[in-house]
Amino acid sequence: MSTAESESRPARPEDPCRTRAVLDIVGDKWSLLVVRNLSQGPRRFTELKRAVDGISQRMLTVTLRDLERDGILTRTVRSVMPPHVSYELTPMGRTLREATAPLLEWSITHLALIDDARAAYDARPNTPDTDR
Repeated sequence: MSTAESESRPARPEDPCRTRAVLDIVGDKWSLLVVRNLSQGPRRFTELKRAVDGISQRMLTVTLRDLERDGILTRTVRSVMPPHVSYELTPMGRTLREATAPLLEWSITHLALIDDARAAYDARPNTPDTDR
């Protein structure tokens, strides 16, 4: 197959390059923190807002919509006054939590070491970039 043919061919659903969409979820600044907070069961928006330190209301809304679109969580609205909206992991969302739990635990375990390494790096004198 020529290069032109492979470039014009649409990506197949099983194309390994499509994993980028999944990695976008995992690599997102807020998604895994939301998933982690939903691992204990359904949560309301305000509960998630309080639990995810530093997230703005707008970013939480965007993150929840993206995760719902990707099938990671469901949004349930109960018609009461005021309306009661809750979010819960789907079965696929629970498997994402299981798959990423070691990464989150690694992050927590190594946070102090990362802070130390960053401080040491930032304290170094500026040197010309020799990689170019």
